[in-house]
Amino acid sequence: MKLCRVRRGGAEAYAVVEGDRVELLSGEPFGEIVRTGESWPLSEVELLSPAAPSKVVCVGKNYLDHAKEFNSELPAEPLIFLKPSTAVIGPEGTVEYPSFGTRVDFEGELGLVIGKKCKGVRAEDWRSVVLGFTCVNDVTERDIQFKDGQWTRGKGFDTFCPIGPWIETELDPSDLRIQTRLNGEVKQDSRTSKLIFSLGRIVEHITAFTTLLPGDVIATGTPEGVGPMKRGDTVEVEIEGIGVLRSHVK
Repeated sequence: MKLCRVRRGGAEAYAVVEGDRVELLSGEPFGEIVRTGESWPLSEVELLSPAAPSKVVCVGKNYLDHAKEFNSELPAEPLIFLKPSTAVIGPEGTVEYPSFGTRVDFEGELGLVIGKKCKGVRAEDWRSVVLGFTCVNDVTERDIQFKDGQWTRGKGFDTFCPIGPWIETELDPSDLRIQTRLNGEVKQDSRTSKLIFSLGRIVEHITAFTTLLPGDVIATGTPEGVGPMKRGDTVEVEIEGIGVLRSHVK
């Protein structure tokens, strides 16, 4: 099932993608899924970020080749940082290049969307708290990230977290192809089977210190091939079985 969040005119709703239409839901999809019976053409709606997270919890250096391209040591446990909710934008959204930015990079990632309030989740139970999977672009102002030493400012600018296009609930995420394209040219091409820390290990590690709420998103790390974007560029993150998250840089 593909769950999305849409806007048409002044109305917003959660919906299920069914072919070339979206079937509206009553309320949020974090409990029982209730369809209203009303549908809109997919071509007539604006796809919003499929979740409205209170926080986006990100994992750094979670692909061996990505750590190598930055000459970084591998972390002994998942390396965690946060993006604020104000960084989130939806598919076809605009990434705003900071006026004082010098290098803004794309980082395509598999995202987990949390389906229920949870704390202290065991690794083997991770799937029970995850509603589904989506694409994330962990946009980063690289020079600020390195200058600051901690990553909040370099990764936390408004619009620096495109998410979408929807949440795929029926998917085995263990070995999916993940690609990032810049203006149509493939820059990242890897598989989720190359994650250093498993999804269960990630969920266990995060929920050991913080409570996750329905709609929160975990970005699980980016593979090698990250690189800079410039104003006017189009970036696409595509994950097998989910779809394409397209963003535009301004």
